[in-house]
Amino acid sequence: MSGGVDSSVAAILLKEQGYEVIGLFMRNWDSSLNGDFLGNPNLDNNICPQEQDYNDALEVCKKIDIPLHRIDFVKEYWDNVFEYFLDELKKGRTPNPDIMCNKYIKFDYFIKEAKRLGADYIATGHYARIKDGQLLRAIDTNKDQTYFLSQLSQEQLQNVLFPIGELTKPEVRQIAEKYGLITAKKKDSTGICFIGERNFRNFLKNYLPNQPGNIVNIETNEVMGTHIGLMYYTIGQRRGLDIGGTDERMFVVGKNMDENILYVAIGDKTDYLLSDSCIVDTINFNTEERPSHCTAKFRYRAEDYPVDLEYLENGEICVKYKDVKSVTPGQACVFYDGEKCFGGGIIKTVCKDGKKIWYIL
Repeated sequence: MSGGVDSSVAAILLKEQGYEVIGLFMRNWDSSLNGDFLGNPNLDNNICPQEQDYNDALEVCKKIDIPLHRIDFVKEYWDNVFEYFLDELKKGRTPNPDIMCNKYIKFDYFIKEAKRLGADYIATGHYARIKDGQLLRAIDTNKDQTYFLSQLSQEQLQNVLFPIGELTKPEVRQIAEKYGLITAKKKDSTGICFIGERNFRNFLKNYLPNQPGNIVNIETNEVMGTHIGLMYYTIGQRRGLDIGGTDERMFVVGKNMDENILYVAIGDKTDYLLSDSCIVDTINFNTEERPSHCTAKFRYRAEDYPVDLEYLENGEICVKYKDVKSVTPGQACVFYDGEKCFGGGIIKTVCKDGKKIWYIL
């Protein structure tokens, strides 16, 4: 029970199906760290978002008459997710900590705690489906979250239920309103879970000091301005480039970590963002199948692209495709066959015409 509408309705649906349901709220982050949620005009009575979520979850559980347990995974989250997040940023990559949270926290420590409480199954409010042990996309393709579940193993997906996977988001909210739940119209959480309502830059500088450097035109080698720290930028990014003296559009095409340079292209020269293959590591498959042809998603909510998979001797995979923009180291590459999600890996390097693109030096 996260305190959101999706897990609230998941619990209702399970009760309607005859299950004996208990709620479990996870506290994965110490919201008092840095205290910069205080004074946020978007928050009621300066209650941190995590505590508000717990209060909402408690209210829902009372309303639908199920018990709610609370467990702290703050240390486990720090060790397995947050340190990974910081390490990836230091390398100039663009990590997706929510994927690692599912892998190490929600479908590991959470499952162990659920079993300790005597549960036969665990259920979450993810938009996904499982059929005959196979992970499938949700009916609501706009909300589908299989991308974030791509690092889960076959074992982790055993005895897991996704009650809202057959519903659309509007249908979920209608059910919550029917039951008069406090979460019925609650805004969906966005962004990285441990940052929440905080300003990303203000939050991150507590852990990685800003190191300003030059923004350089990739074609002319002209210094265009100054960046605030390479960790705040990702490949293809257009916003947040504070450069005066030009009205032309520009976007990030690379980072030089040694010289602390952010490279940009100006205008519509998006060829700098194109690649035709990438090397993927941290491989996970949730099925015995090892496809050689399938589709892949390189970012959440991005479109699927046809790909060929070459399995390398070192356990990595070379993913080949026709020109795709902004395939970015650190992001997940997730494999699909129609509605089936096979699993995926983490993008290590990106290539064009057989050569590594210098996205990150």
